[in-house]
Amino acid sequence: METLDHFEDEDYLPNSDEKLMALLCHILPLACGFIAPLVIYLVKKDESPFVKRHAIESLNFQISVAIYAIAAAILIIVIIGIFLLIGIGILAFVLAIVATVKASEGKFYQYPFTIRLIKE
Repeated sequence: METLDHFEDEDYLPNSDEKLMALLCHILPLACGFIAPLVIYLVKKDESPFVKRHAIESLNFQISVAIYAIAAAILIIVIIGIFLLIGIGILAFVLAIVATVKASEGKFYQYPFTIRLIKE
């Protein structure tokens, strides 16, 4: 994981609104893809660094999942793509739930297998 920052400092406690917005950054993409973390990022980036970091992480993960799904869809021609799509879907669902739980606890979660296209 990256270096510690003030979000992982024991002295920093995000308020309930920050936790809710961070939680929504991770759970809403299950219903509407990358649009939810993008909107939350654009609205809250100047108000809360905690929410901003969660939104960027979720957005990067959703973009990465889309890239992996496109690659797997192309590989459907050789049959392995079907299994890759199923695996990507299950992994994305499980990791989104883990990130949601961490966000509700006021902690930061860094998704594995994520291409970091958007920086802080």
